[in-house]
Amino acid sequence: MSNNKKLKLAVLTSGGDSAGMNAVVRAVVKTAIIKGCETWIVREGYEGLVRGNTEGHRHTHTHAEKGGASPRLKGAEFHEAESFIHNLRYGDGELLKDGTGDHPGGRTLKGRYIVRVGWDDVRGWFSEGGTLIGTARSVAFRTREGRLTAAQNMIKEGIDALVVCGGDGSLTGADVFRAEWPGLVSELHNEKRITDEQATAHAHLKIVGLVGSIDNDMSMTDLTIGAPTALHRICESIDNINSTAYSHSRAFVLEVMGRHCGWLALMAAVSCGADFVLIPENPPDADNWADEMCQSIQSHRDIGKRKTIVIVAEGALDSKLQPIHSEQVKEILSERLGLDTRVTTLGHTQRGGRPCAMDRILPTLQGIEAVEALLESTPDSPSYMIGVRENKITRVPLMDAVKMTREVAQAISEKNFEKAMSLRDPEFRETLEGFFATSRLESEPKLPHHLRMRVAIMHVGAPAGGMNAATRAIVRYCVRQGHKPFAVHNGFVGLLEDNVHQLSWLGVDNWPTRGGSELGTNRKLPDIDLGAVAAKFQQYNFHALIMIGGFEAFSSLLILEQGRKYYPAFNIPMVHLPATISNNVPLTEFSLGSDTSLNALVDACDAIKQSASASRNRVFVVETQGGKCGYIATMGALASGACIVYTPERGIGLDMLRNDVKFLKRRYGLDAKGKNEGRLVIRNEVSSDVYTTDVITKMFKEEGGSLFDSRSASLGHTLQGGIPSPTDRTRAVRLSLKSMAFIEKHHEQLLKQQTRSKQAPPESAAIITIQGTSVQWVPVQDMVQHADMKNRRGKKAWWDGYQELVEALVARPQILAKGKQQDTLVQ
Repeated sequence: MSNNKKLKLAVLTSGGDSAGMNAVVRAVVKTAIIKGCETWIVREGYEGLVRGNTEGHRHTHTHAEKGGASPRLKGAEFHEAESFIHNLRYGDGELLKDGTGDHPGGRTLKGRYIVRVGWDDVRGWFSEGGTLIGTARSVAFRTREGRLTAAQNMIKEGIDALVVCGGDGSLTGADVFRAEWPGLVSELHNEKRITDEQATAHAHLKIVGLVGSIDNDMSMTDLTIGAPTALHRICESIDNINSTAYSHSRAFVLEVMGRHCGWLALMAAVSCGADFVLIPENPPDADNWADEMCQSIQSHRDIGKRKTIVIVAEGALDSKLQPIHSEQVKEILSERLGLDTRVTTLGHTQRGGRPCAMDRILPTLQGIEAVEALLESTPDSPSYMIGVRENKITRVPLMDAVKMTREVAQAISEKNFEKAMSLRDPEFRETLEGFFATSRLESEPKLPHHLRMRVAIMHVGAPAGGMNAATRAIVRYCVRQGHKPFAVHNGFVGLLEDNVHQLSWLGVDNWPTRGGSELGTNRKLPDIDLGAVAAKFQQYNFHALIMIGGFEAFSSLLILEQGRKYYPAFNIPMVHLPATISNNVPLTEFSLGSDTSLNALVDACDAIKQSASASRNRVFVVETQGGKCGYIATMGALASGACIVYTPERGIGLDMLRNDVKFLKRRYGLDAKGKNEGRLVIRNEVSSDVYTTDVITKMFKEEGGSLFDSRSASLGHTLQGGIPSPTDRTRAVRLSLKSMAFIEKHHEQLLKQQTRSKQAPPESAAIITIQGTSVQWVPVQDMVQHADMKNRRGKKAWWDGYQELVEALVARPQILAKGKQQDTLVQ
């Protein structure tokens, strides 16, 4: 906590609501309190700033004022603890969460739009959808007089910093407000509406913006808050529609949100295996788009496909900027193809529901960064927008992002569609190309005969969400190019038993939504009989191998590459596509299946926490899978609001457990009487051989006494199953197509060798990894130096510091510091 400057900070949500906004508010409030700031929330967005608080409004008492605080803490060591204790709660959290704030009877928020909040007032918020503090599009704030009133209301409460979560219009309003601030303060001072002291103290306004938009339509950030959850809602709907579409052999036209951005429509099309998609950035030819769509869909029907899914973004246009409506698409399919067609407009269901794991973790990290940006802000620094690139939180000048975002709509209106595509991030274009590659059925293969391959596809290790989606993408691409895709069932054991067959374009049609492994998988490595494996490679004349799996697939690739010197059959391009819920493959930041598993964990923890909270004082110790990698446990703790997490990397010791018990006792001692919260402790299954889940549960139960009880829950293999998340499905398609491009390149290079016996170079056996903002290939021999082979994980993990973040968000350091001070006073 290097910056101890005290700010009085308010946070508001504006524009359309989106899942994850509550996570932002929670993170901002908690981080600000830890940093020694005072925190407010603004109800109803900018409209709340304009309305302010009615005269005579008084802040409610703090916990310390109510119950008699412990003696003031002394020294820098306890500065944060003091801030936490004296900002514990102000009593309005339940009114905001329950939606009863404007109820006139008893305690009320009626007439109060700028509300002081404490730590416990935002307890449990981030598992709620929408925005609990309300949002509204304010006409008054768009006028200078409205902004003048808003400035007066903020100065009246002493607020000098503002966090705004909304779309580009909301963020533009924030920047205008900041630019006008000195003039507004001067005008208020001249009119005697504020004092000299207030004018001096509030000479400058600090502002930071976060993008809350389900459309994912902001430039200079990969994801906007709420977009991943909206994609979840869309894919859930399409997955449900798929079954009835198949049953009746119907066509369904689905309209999804996205006025100027086709991100939701495109990602849903890739995730769910749609037949056709219409988005504003890539409009079809005005004269023949209907012919093109009908031809594509008819080719699917001709080979026996029973269902048809067409996804239309609400802002879809043709090349002459004429709107394309879902009813129009329905008429074309019905009249030209004779298909029994239905239209489903998903509407506002896309906005609702609990946030997915990603819409809890990323907004939390962005909210923390927002407070840091405000503390570091100067009058000369620009207003920043907090964004994300892959898994890295970024700051960019707010108006630069808004300007680039608006250039997309302008480019579309000018029919400069290439520019519109270029202004989207590179992954958007890749995803569109990937959709074409996996949805179009070509009449003739694209490659000449001598470049066509026999490609073996194998699942290795434990099952993970996205394995089948990756296999489908590979098969579809192979058919398009003229390659022959072969499924090797049950891993290397199945290969030795000749359990191999060729896959077809239609045969993998429904695979994206299927969890587990359609090919079958196990943990056997090729060294069970390397010579026999080589003989099978030769027998089937494989030209390339793609293994989809976890650490076992990495180990298998290493064995096969080392075997090249003995077995010529292994001198072919070989790829490992990481897929494991443990996310333990070295160097890559994400593996297929890890997002699905994380969402399964969050869903389970939400249900468990509900039970724990109903009991008022129960601590649940939740055991997760993950092997000797703590990724799922750590990120699950961050996404579920757990108060303690145990991982293999850190281990478990007696001193650690002693402090954990102290923390739980003191935290429960600070709860309002009769309103104790159920709490979660997440433990990786192999964190310790001695301090097992059962031992820890019994210890907490014994030591909790009358303060809290303890139970345990083991999630086991439930974390492997279920329908893969949209993130894992889209990531599977992207990485699979890059894998195919890789093996095509190296196969062509091998063909150019003049020698009779081909020698594949070391770099032709590689792992595809996500590192930062890019996809990188790592030769398997190079990967070894980054691997902890004994513990089956990487030597370094990008998420390693998040365990401390979990503890910070439950104020563990502050609570233990408070206890240390009390112990000192007693002595």
